[in-house]
Amino acid sequence: MNERSAFSVAGIPMVVFLIFAFPLLAALTIGNINPEQPFWTLVPAVLAFIALVFMSTGFFQVQPNQGQVLQLFGHYAGTVRDEGLRWTNPFYSKRAVSLRVRNFESGKLKVNDADGNPIEIAAVVVWQVVDTAEAVFCVDDYENFVQIQSESALRQMAQSYPYDAHDSKEPSLRSHGDEVNAHLRQEIKQRLGKAGVDVVEARISHLAYAQEIAQAMLQRQQAGAIIAARTRIVEGAVSMVEMALAELGKRGVVELDNERRAAMVSNLLVVLCGERGTQPVVNTGSLYTG
Repeated sequence: MNERSAFSVAGIPMVVFLIFAFPLLAALTIGNINPEQPFWTLVPAVLAFIALVFMSTGFFQVQPNQGQVLQLFGHYAGTVRDEGLRWTNPFYSKRAVSLRVRNFESGKLKVNDADGNPIEIAAVVVWQVVDTAEAVFCVDDYENFVQIQSESALRQMAQSYPYDAHDSKEPSLRSHGDEVNAHLRQEIKQRLGKAGVDVVEARISHLAYAQEIAQAMLQRQQAGAIIAARTRIVEGAVSMVEMALAELGKRGVVELDNERRAAMVSNLLVVLCGERGTQPVVNTGSLYTG
C-alpha cells in the first residue's frame, strides 16, 4: 500500500463560509416563521442547520513535518501533508503521523563476532517516516517495529566482522568504522522498507569485549602493541647501524675487521633497542686491546 493524497481544502475559507452561513440561515428561518403554517415546514431549515454543524466537524490541523492519514469507514482515503488548518469530508477519521527525523539508541547487545568472541555492541539509529500509508497499515506499531528490527540488524552485522582483525587489510568492527556503519545502515534500511521508514544514519555508539574475556583480550592487545612497537624499533635501529657503518667506511674514519664490526653492531643495537638508558664506557686503550 502506497501513500496518496487525500481530498482536503483550505480551512480558512470554510470558516468564513460557516460564519456567514449560520446567521444567514437563522435570519431566513426566523423571517419565514408563520404560526399559521404547519411545523413540518421548518424541517428543511432544521436539516440545513444540522448539516452546517456536521460540516464544522471536518476541520483539522496539519503541523509542519506531519501527515494526517484519512480513512473512510475503514478504507484508506489518503494522506494530507499541507500545513495549516484544513477541511475535509467529516466522515473521514484522522490519524496524525510525524514526519520529523527521530533517533534512538539501542540497548547494549551481547553477541558473538565473526571469530566467535563475545562482545557488547550498541548503535544509534536516525530515521524518519517517508510513507505514512505503509507506516500505519503495513505494520502494527511502526515505532516498536523500527526498534526491534534495528537491534536484529545490529546483531546480524556484528556477526559479519571480527572485533579486531589480525590483518590490517581485513575489515573489523574497531578499525573500519565507516564501512561497518554503512553496512549497518543498509541492513536496517532493508528491514524497515516495508514499514515506510527511511534510515538517515546508523552508527555504532558502544563497542567492547564482554566482561568474561575483556581482561584476556586487553592483554593480547597490549602484547600486540608491544610487538609492533619493538618491530618498528628494531627496523629503525638496523637502519641506523647500517648507515653508521656505511658512513664510517665512506669517510675512512676507522677500518674494522669482521669481529670488531660485529662487536660494534652488537653495542649499537643494545644502545638503540634497550628499554633503559645505557651507561657509557670510555676505552682509554687501543681499539684492539682485549
